[in-house]
Amino acid sequence: MGLKALAGACACALLANAACAKPGARNPAVEPPRIDAYLTTGDRTRLLSREPGVHFGDSSQPARATIDVDPRVAYQEIVGFGAALTDASAWLIQYRLSPSARDALLRELFGREPGIGFSFVRIDMGASDFSLSHYSYHDVATGASDPALASFSVAADSATIAILKHARAINPQLRVMASPWSAPAWMKTTGSMIRGTLRPDAYAPFARYFEKFIDAYAALGIPIYAISVQNEPHHEPDDYPGMRLDPAQRARLIGEHLGPLFERRGFSTRILEWDHNWDEPGSPLAVLADSVARRYVAGVAWHCYAGDVSAQSVVHLAYPGKEVYFTECSGGEWAPSFADNLVWTVRHLIIGATRHWARGVLMWNIALDENHGPHTGGCGNCRGVVTIRSSDGTVARNEEYYAFAHASRFVRPGARRVASTSGVEGIESVAFQNADDDSLVLIALNTNAQAKPFAVRSAGRAFTYTLPPSAVVTFRWR
Repeated sequence: MGLKALAGACACALLANAACAKPGARNPAVEPPRIDAYLTTGDRTRLLSREPGVHFGDSSQPARATIDVDPRVAYQEIVGFGAALTDASAWLIQYRLSPSARDALLRELFGREPGIGFSFVRIDMGASDFSLSHYSYHDVATGASDPALASFSVAADSATIAILKHARAINPQLRVMASPWSAPAWMKTTGSMIRGTLRPDAYAPFARYFEKFIDAYAALGIPIYAISVQNEPHHEPDDYPGMRLDPAQRARLIGEHLGPLFERRGFSTRILEWDHNWDEPGSPLAVLADSVARRYVAGVAWHCYAGDVSAQSVVHLAYPGKEVYFTECSGGEWAPSFADNLVWTVRHLIIGATRHWARGVLMWNIALDENHGPHTGGCGNCRGVVTIRSSDGTVARNEEYYAFAHASRFVRPGARRVASTSGVEGIESVAFQNADDDSLVLIALNTNAQAKPFAVRSAGRAFTYTLPPSAVVTFRWR
């Protein structure tokens, strides 16, 4: 049954009413639903390990901390969880792994159980700091221009395209988001992909740049689910591509050029605003205040590097019809503690971002090598979701892998976040209901320095569990 049915005539099934059971079905009053439990601990003794012995009992079981899960109260639909397939990540997977190792890793990352089920990825439109060189899809000679974009080409994306095709064959539900770090140099005030802003006469050509990109990928069998108009538009890095676009510029680009062009072409590709940090909610609010641009903006994308995740709700409450996505955060050697990173990532991204309305959640590089690259400028100590040793292709799974797997393996595209209590005695949680089989998924995190017992209560049943310190557990039941 679906979510509507849960709130309708057969809601009594949630209360374990035997009269609702179908002929031949198991009677929940006799045989309680099985609870799958998967645990990762901060000390690494358990890494997404299946834990036995969790069963429903009486809902009156005492516990100081109780998480109530109510699937009758549903929120946003989930697109998925994943990471960025940067040039660096694609190059490593394509050229530093054997064909069999490549297939095994992609099946692990994008396949269903025992894979971790990534269903959302972000790619860079042209170079980022995690590229082998600085390039765009339309580079021309210094001082030249080509407003017709006659020489536009995505040929430089050959590794990315190969990996995306492979990943989509494994997971046809995979959705792809794309972001430019810079317009082509000839469109900018600096005449360079580094620093600067969009020239006043380049708004229409830049919109066509997006159009040609979407057409090129569609011709390759890779639909683009969403684009953002600019990665981190308030940041102009000194040593890798970037471009400043203030709110008025983004509103003009969207309202006068990109939105009408997408509308004329009938593109279903979503236009996402901001794609930058939590600390400046006023910037996307300024774009959404423009009534022309707002018409074409499907949602707002966020990064983690400054501010608080609650900013997502600030903008969502002002414009509840606009979707929310979390699109970038990186782990790195600046934070070497596995336990601390596990807790932070689950707390802020898996639980925090989704409780603050995110439909999709993305880490930064899906794979980097042991030297935190390859990269050309930018971050020199970032960590990938996995590390691929460049000399022999050995794959190591990092704390971000396990943090995201606790959601991506169990929460499938089309699921909805449902009501759950969180934050009692340091136990934080988020809950979902899958659309395909009505299974409930609860992710719980112990932020305490000691083990913590708690109860989970839903539909007249309850179970208890003791979660180790700095640990995350995913429960799933039908």
